[in-house]
Amino acid sequence: MGTETAIAGALGMLAVILYAVLAGADFGGGVWDLLASGRRAVQQREAIGAAMGPVWETNHVWLIFLLVLVFTCFPPVFAKLGVALFVPLTLALLGIVLRGAAFAFRGPPYRDLLPHKVWGVVFGVASLATPFFFGASAAAIATGTLVLTRPMSIAVGLFAIALSAQLAGVYLTAETRAALRDDFRRRAYWATLVVAIGGLAALLIGAADAPTLVSHLRSPLSLAMIGGAMSLGLLVCVLLRIDQVLWARIAVAGEVAAVLCGWFAAQARYMLDQMGVAQPAAPQVTIAIFLRTSLFGAIVLVPSLLLLFAVFKRAPID
Repeated sequence: MGTETAIAGALGMLAVILYAVLAGADFGGGVWDLLASGRRAVQQREAIGAAMGPVWETNHVWLIFLLVLVFTCFPPVFAKLGVALFVPLTLALLGIVLRGAAFAFRGPPYRDLLPHKVWGVVFGVASLATPFFFGASAAAIATGTLVLTRPMSIAVGLFAIALSAQLAGVYLTAETRAALRDDFRRRAYWATLVVAIGGLAALLIGAADAPTLVSHLRSPLSLAMIGGAMSLGLLVCVLLRIDQVLWARIAVAGEVAAVLCGWFAAQARYMLDQMGVAQPAAPQVTIAIFLRTSLFGAIVLVPSLLLLFAVFKRAPID
């Protein structure tokens, strides 16, 4: 594998992590919007909308970058996954479109088209479906079967929903205050517990359904990443308890990144040997041009995104 290919692969993993950490929180926001309850249910939904509104579209830039990277640098991988996982990936993209449309159409200018509750249900269900299909597709790839209906794929899909809900719960705790902060703090605790149970369940199911993948998860690097993720999950609860919500936000992002790094380490051999990553069809010169273009794009994109978050994420939501 050439240097350019290795860098392209590393950028692909980085794009997945950024998309999971940022867009995953948006999906989780839709989950909590669907499950909003109690006397402050309306205020909870308004807080979720206010937190997501300025930035939710920008988070998909990482998914677009990932698709362009795979298509340009690893055409055999793109072709194989595009055919084998056409249905789940199409459903995931449909979920992105539907949740975006529902998020916009439930606003005041469009409420006469359909009742507000209908748009809320569409928004919530699409927010559940998208991480599920992405997670299930990732499991189908990692097991080498490219089959979505296996128990391991379903377990990982549900685990992806739980991770998204945990991210959103912690992020919303950091972005609200007073009673709303307490509401989302409790949801973050419960989501963290569900993540722990879901992760353990996925491992137990995988031991029977995908023993080769689980054996790879026992490699030193994967074990270190899994142990780090578990430690960060506990740290998230401690930081929430002592009201260090900004640090909790960093910790939960690190937890998700550690989960994905452990996952990447476990399936690296399969990706290299069977998916065509080690021998891309694209010439090295094509990959080199893509990497240079990506560098120039990052010089413009990253400061712009940082400015966007700095402007719209400055004050907490009441």
